[in-house]
Amino acid sequence: MTDTTPIRRALISVSDKTGLIDLGKALAARGVELLSTGGSARALREAGLAVRDVSEVTGFPEMMDGRVKTLHPKVHGGLLALRDNDDHVAAMHEHGIGGIDLLVVNLYPFEATVAAGADYDTCIENIDIGGPAMIRAAAKNAAFVNVVVDVEDYDRLLGDMDQHGGATCARFRRKLAQKAYARTAAYDAAVSNWMADQLELEAPKRRAFAGELKQTLRYGENSHQKAAFYTDGSNRPGVATAVQLQGKELSYNNINDTDAAFELVAEFAPENGPAVAIIKHANPCGVAVGGTLEEAYQKAFDCDRTSAFGGIVAMNQPLDAATAAKITQIFTEVVIAPGASDEAREIFAAKKNLRLLLTDGLPDPRKPIVAYKQVAGGMLVQDKDVGHVGLDDLKVVTRKAPDAQEMADLLFAWKVAKHVKSNAIVYVRDGATVGVGAGQMSRLDSANVAAAKAGRMAAELGLDEVPTKGCAVASDAFFPFPDGLLEAAAAGGKCVIQPGGSMRDDDVIKAADDAGLAMVFTGMRHFRH
Repeated sequence: MTDTTPIRRALISVSDKTGLIDLGKALAARGVELLSTGGSARALREAGLAVRDVSEVTGFPEMMDGRVKTLHPKVHGGLLALRDNDDHVAAMHEHGIGGIDLLVVNLYPFEATVAAGADYDTCIENIDIGGPAMIRAAAKNAAFVNVVVDVEDYDRLLGDMDQHGGATCARFRRKLAQKAYARTAAYDAAVSNWMADQLELEAPKRRAFAGELKQTLRYGENSHQKAAFYTDGSNRPGVATAVQLQGKELSYNNINDTDAAFELVAEFAPENGPAVAIIKHANPCGVAVGGTLEEAYQKAFDCDRTSAFGGIVAMNQPLDAATAAKITQIFTEVVIAPGASDEAREIFAAKKNLRLLLTDGLPDPRKPIVAYKQVAGGMLVQDKDVGHVGLDDLKVVTRKAPDAQEMADLLFAWKVAKHVKSNAIVYVRDGATVGVGAGQMSRLDSANVAAAKAGRMAAELGLDEVPTKGCAVASDAFFPFPDGLLEAAAAGGKCVIQPGGSMRDDDVIKAADDAGLAMVFTGMRHFRH
């Protein structure tokens, strides 16, 4: 690969015309001949720039509604020809092919068209053909050709040209080529995955994954691990779309925990009242609803004050001043909310390291999306757990049925258990978690952990009785034996929600009846590994 290659001729064909005129003027000022197509050529001419239409170069007009305009040997030959190969140069002279030293292309907005909910035919029309073909050709010939697919690289291109007297260096062209192939790969992934969705293919033979770099992280879960944060283009409200108003750069663990917190709190519709979730290491240490956001925060905080230190706080309504003042009383890593009042922002401004993220919306907890996890040699792919149960889905299996308040707490506990690492046991009373047991190897251990945390908080708060007395109990999966259920009863539980489905359901139901518990089955489990 030659070190530097001058840019004498550029082909510009862009869908996103951001920065187009400035780039065209800058290239013309450096003596670069401009070729272009359609709307790009028109915009450049209207800016007073001299532009040759590609149709003039190829001798063929744009046809078939613009589907055919750059698929021609005089375009691809100009991109692919090796300038140091005598046979290639001879072929260029014989067929009147001029070299193209710079290709500037961004593709039809297929992803945006799909995201906007366009119909099938409109999406098909927004699949770019000529653009990817030219990009791949130019990137293959990075020894001589520059290919720019990203607006943010316009200034870098001009800077490299100025540094090398109107030419570019080999390393810069290679970096452009890598980005170009990554862009076409992501584009093809978006198209193929959309087509799989349209065909309702649960497991296509090949599945492509793509992301766009949002942030290079200082490190991963631990300081010796390299990491980066990529967005998937779905625009799902959350940590990927949030605007960070203040605080230090988010870390890998911050991003993971903040996502867990916001996805959990989104289970509680804002029109039903304020809700707050406090997360530590991707598990909730307190979740509550209240008459005000401040009350919900206090109830969530009182579930496990020790774990809340250095935690992530998520809420389903805009942050207000009273809640902001409460939050700043202890060290908190991140707060994420759909919005924040001016007064709340002023209060947080005094805590410069506290990260405040605003999303302008909540994710839809019932919207199907694809979730994937890497394993050695492959990828596990599944639908995100968007399972939901309501009152009509519950089956009372004990002699005693829950009353209205108990049923409300059971459904609250069930929503929380969905977001707790398995094995999960959640104790809830009056719309607030009072004990959470997460990630234990047995359900009995989780019941013990949740009860122990509740007992510790009772002592810390100076309560006369443990907050689990009279609580609702949620188990993310069935009780395989009565022991976990009885441990929850001993902690003070008086009603239970669980999936059912164990071979020993009858034994568990009998144990619940003997203990005077009310129990309902959901018929759905929420394992979270």
